[in-house]
Amino acid sequence: MDLTQRLAGKVAVITGGGSGIGLATARRLHAEGATIVIGDIDPAAKQVADELGGTFVPVDVSDEAAVDNLFDTAAETHGAVDIAFNNAGISPPEDDVIEDTTPAAWQWVQDVNLKSVFLCCKAALRHMVPRQKGSIINTASFVAVMGSATSQISYTASKGGVLAMSRELGVQYARQGIRVNALCPGPVNTPLLQELFAKDPERAARRLVHIPMGRFAEPEELAAAVAFLASDDASFITASTFLVDGGISGHYVTPL
Repeated sequence: MDLTQRLAGKVAVITGGGSGIGLATARRLHAEGATIVIGDIDPAAKQVADELGGTFVPVDVSDEAAVDNLFDTAAETHGAVDIAFNNAGISPPEDDVIEDTTPAAWQWVQDVNLKSVFLCCKAALRHMVPRQKGSIINTASFVAVMGSATSQISYTASKGGVLAMSRELGVQYARQGIRVNALCPGPVNTPLLQELFAKDPERAARRLVHIPMGRFAEPEELAAAVAFLASDDASFITASTFLVDGGISGHYVTPL
């Protein structure tokens, strides 16, 4: 199989495609032949779309009209929505242990991390159901299946919601040719993580010791997983908790 053509003729919508996992995935899916549509709140993401010969649509993923416009523009411009990588998310410092997290901070994270995935799935399915095919990949997290004593309470809850919603949609639409999977990354070496850990090196060290591989993931490693889930190579995979976590969720004691 020529992997450079694995996604040829497919149209992929990627939210949060301007940086981190989204950026790496946009480049990977393009390298495998997909047409890329990037939705991002940061206007600088247009440079990524231009680099890949794709389309940029500014979007606040917590706003229903903006999300609908993103997916409608993709379909109107390129003829279809074959792949939806619903990846945009935040992890602000205001989201902390439960005692210190305000309802406003809680709601902000829920809107961007969970409500957005609901809106994006709904919009993507509107285009996929009539064609009876498509692949939706939602970015959850390994914290959706494990607890942490270095809590970001709303982030953790939002990712648990993404995981549960993805599982349900994967089951619901399985016989309509649409696969829905939850990508569950471990800690990834992205600007978001670097910023968080630069402010709190102790927090970084406490996390790193629990990764059997002894390092954080690179965005390109997550992009490879998304490309697989988006492709026909994953044709019998739906409603899955697709962990790419360096062994975190499987360990008891890490190697010395």
